[in-house]
Amino acid sequence: MPYVLSTRSLELAQTLVRINTVSANSNLELIDFARDHLAGLGVRSRLTYNADKTKANLFATLGAGKKAGVIVSGHTDTVPWDGQDWSIDPLSATVQDWPQDDHDGEAVHAEPRLYGRGSADMKSFIAIALANAERFIESESPFAVHFAFSYDEEVGCFGVKEMIADMKDQGIKPLACIVGEPTLMVPAIAHKGVYRYRCCVRGKEAHSSLTPQSVNAIEMAARVVGKLRDMAEGFERDEPRYAGFDVPFSTASVGQFHGGIADNVVPRDAEFRYEFRDLPTADAQQMQKELRGYASRIEAGMKKVAPDAGFSFETICEIPSFLTTADDPVTRLAQRLANESRTTLVAFGTEAGIFKNAGIPTVVCGPGSINQAHQPDEYVTLEQLARCEQFLRGLATTKEIR
Repeated sequence: MPYVLSTRSLELAQTLVRINTVSANSNLELIDFARDHLAGLGVRSRLTYNADKTKANLFATLGAGKKAGVIVSGHTDTVPWDGQDWSIDPLSATVQDWPQDDHDGEAVHAEPRLYGRGSADMKSFIAIALANAERFIESESPFAVHFAFSYDEEVGCFGVKEMIADMKDQGIKPLACIVGEPTLMVPAIAHKGVYRYRCCVRGKEAHSSLTPQSVNAIEMAARVVGKLRDMAEGFERDEPRYAGFDVPFSTASVGQFHGGIADNVVPRDAEFRYEFRDLPTADAQQMQKELRGYASRIEAGMKKVAPDAGFSFETICEIPSFLTTADDPVTRLAQRLANESRTTLVAFGTEAGIFKNAGIPTVVCGPGSINQAHQPDEYVTLEQLARCEQFLRGLATTKEIR
């Protein structure tokens, strides 16, 4: 069936893409824009800020006075594009036709695309929600719709935790949540968790000719890295498979390693960063406990040489896995709205697990593909945006969740 995207939705998508909300920056320009847009419709937004008030979440209820409603959730931050080979300005929000070909390799029609950082992940979803806000306000649906736009999802899902805590303080108990991450408008019912940590190792330096008088921080760190690799191989070898994931078992990997100052100095300090990506049926907290236990056993020997030697661990982010079912009412709702009989699993982390762990039935469904997100010349097709608009307009007329 043909899908038609409204001019207003495209204009708002371009407006949001042109606002630089890389996670290292403030997102307040975008949040203020959304707040003012909603205020013009008579909707009051509730903002929750980070510690230095350079970033904010926005939570707004459209259909005030109705019983608890459905959250339409999106994050406002994007990943950077430093060092990527873009052919256009990442903030240009350019719409271009991309020639499609038939099976003989000849171009037969054009596929319009919106290009720019955040076009797929995931400002377009937020823009379409804003463009259709008036429909939610005027809807005869028996339940409200809540807009929940967060900060710092890309660096650890930090903002949404503050927003959910504020919702609880205000006694807001939503019926369900739809997270609009790019799934090609196929409802996603599971994803892995993402747990990232930093390990700092303190040893004891010495001239490299006097190694017995030292504790080599790099070597001690390498032992723990080796344990992490052994765990990863164990997951691949022994963990029950979860069909549907590209990698159907949990993974562990090291992303960064630093240490040492010179070839002839036994290094006092080393640091590495690592992550676990756990299946919804696995336990990343137990994985971390096992690794720390191994480090503790090594530490005992280190302290015999230098009492202040040892390991310290810092949590960078803990994004829980997400798992629901195809039979959950919010999943069936998303399937009806998307005109999709399928469900899918996604490899990337989202805020869905955090909403679900807060007791809110959740599904992930949004326009575009994760294959384009975070890439040079990131884009989303206008056909996908039109499907999303039909989806959200259908939500505005939904009478029940079943």
